Amino acid sequence: MLTKATTLDHPTLLFDGYCNLCSGSVLAIIRRDPQRIFRFVSLQSDLGQALLNQHSLSNIDIDSVVLINGDSCSIKSDAVLDVFHLLGGFYRPLAVFKYLPISFRNWVYDLIAGNRYAWFGKKDVCLIPTPELRERFLP
Repeated sequence: MLTKATTLDHPTLLFDGYCNLCSGSVLAIIRRDPQRIFRFVSLQSDLGQALLNQHSLSNIDIDSVVLINGDSCSIKSDAVLDVFHLLGGFYRPLAVFKYLPISFRNWVYDLIAGNRYAWFGKKDVCLIPTPELRERFLP
C-alpha cells in the first residue's frame, strides 16, 4: 500500500488529476526534469489520500498542490516555489518569490486555483500517463 512510496528518494507532487492546468503543469515539469527526480500522484487516488493522511493534510482543500520531499511537505505557493528550486537551472531563481509574504503568495495561488476549471477546463477522468511516463506516476 503506502510503504515504499513515501520512502523513495524522489520528491512527490500531489496534484488535481481532473484539472487541465494541473495536468499541464505536471507534463511541463516532466519535460523540464531530465534527471527524472519527480514522481506524481493524483490527489484523488487512494495513494494520494493516504499520503495526505500520513502528512496530517487529510483535511486539505483539493485546490492545493502538495510537494512531499523526504520528511517535509509544502502546499500551495510554497510547493510551486519548491518545485522551481528543485528543477534548478533557469527555474531556481524563481524561488526568490518565497521571500514575498506567504499571505500574498497564497492569495494569488488561491485566486488561480479557485478559477482553474473556468479558465483552463476540467477533464472527465484523471490524467492517464502514456506508457513512457507511467514510471513517473505512483499508483
